[in-house]
Amino acid sequence: MIKAILFDFDGVLTTDKTGSESTCKYISAQTGLDHQTVVSAYRKYNSDLLYGKTTHADIWGNLCRDIGAEISFDVLTDSFIHTPIDWDMVRLVEKAKENQYKTGLVTDNKKDRIDSVISHNSWGGLFDAIAVSADVGSGKNKEYIFSAALKQLGLAAAGCIFIDNSPGNLIVPEKMGIKTIFFDDEERDIPALITSLCDSGVML
Repeated sequence: MIKAILFDFDGVLTTDKTGSESTCKYISAQTGLDHQTVVSAYRKYNSDLLYGKTTHADIWGNLCRDIGAEISFDVLTDSFIHTPIDWDMVRLVEKAKENQYKTGLVTDNKKDRIDSVISHNSWGGLFDAIAVSADVGSGKNKEYIFSAALKQLGLAAAGCIFIDNSPGNLIVPEKMGIKTIFFDDEERDIPALITSLCDSGVML
């Protein structure tokens, strides 16, 4: 019996495929800097940021030097709270909670970004578990991040279902016994997603 629904963040709860895409697009738009220049500079630090080996505050000076421009740190933090949210998907999370399912967020992401998004949108009570790669030091290509979410929920893998927009991110949870659903972030067909959840035994 499914007792919890776990959601990826970028590409599922947001309309951009990745968090780096959202961040770099915003910085470029606000500063007038060439988008690809921002992307190339940010990419150098992305892996270490994702796995908690460094922070945005630590790399910001070097990133600005790489870009060749002094950018206010506030532009970065503003990019977090301007992440494009898919509010229809958020309503699905709320509906799941209304129907007595536990909910979780499992994401390869930067801790400060997720903390900002949750605080800005008052999502403190939206998720029963939040597992972020920068917190656990590992991404969705290993079991640790999913085990962290299961521990917070107090549930076994068989009681959970996980939704992600990347097929590669479904391999590990499937091996763990978590049911999985692929969500196409380009089609964004939420009615079809609800049908898949219902087919998996979720009552919405």
